[in-house]
Amino acid sequence: MSTKSAHILVVDDEPDMRDLVRDYLAEFDLRVTAVATGDEMRRVLDEQPVDLVMLDLRLQGEDGMHLARELRGHSQVPVIIVSGRQGEAERVLGLELGADDYVTKPFSPRELLARIRAVLRRYQVSNELHATRAAGYRAYRFEGWELNLRVRRLTAPDGHRVELSNGEFNLLQALCEAPQRILTREQLLDLTRLHGAEVYDRSIDVQILRLRRKIEDDPSAPRLIVTERGAGYIFSPAVEVLQ
Repeated sequence: MSTKSAHILVVDDEPDMRDLVRDYLAEFDLRVTAVATGDEMRRVLDEQPVDLVMLDLRLQGEDGMHLARELRGHSQVPVIIVSGRQGEAERVLGLELGADDYVTKPFSPRELLARIRAVLRRYQVSNELHATRAAGYRAYRFEGWELNLRVRRLTAPDGHRVELSNGEFNLLQALCEAPQRILTREQLLDLTRLHGAEVYDRSIDVQILRLRRKIEDDPSAPRLIVTERGAGYIFSPAVEVLQ
């Protein structure tokens, strides 16, 4: 699924808002289905593949938080929550329910499009890496290093074992699975969680720093894990997959 041809389900009880979002996203070749109720949302999800749900929390006569909880309990479809409230408590609750992003009304259609594309890209990378793990690879090799997935061991080019914490191992595995691609902090958080890591928020930067100290010749001038300023990180070496 490319982000350009994705199917977006908009759930909002304001007709003008549904029309605005549908018309704007359609200009960028996104397919949009717009509905007003939770029942209509369920019907569309039952009948059609949906790549992302944009859910207004303030539906007339319905509990948007309940719908968000129901979505996350029965589906892995990405969810962007929309609300007219600016309060931090509602934003935090929405994210705790498993929403992938949160926007408040009034919002810029251009900003909404950027957020939708960002969420879809994160899921696309995650799906690709799920497929990679399903292939049952034994190890990754780069620049003489070997990361053995079965025994969870990192071996240096000179043959000695380098001790990694659980979080460092999971982060290095995620980097090896997507070499020479820019990964945002949010993507790295998602990918390390797929491996069961307890890594949150800006601690990605701390994990990157620790990894650099263990695998870089000069951690102050990193060559393997490179910072792309304003974008994220890129694992620069070619990675060989060992079956």
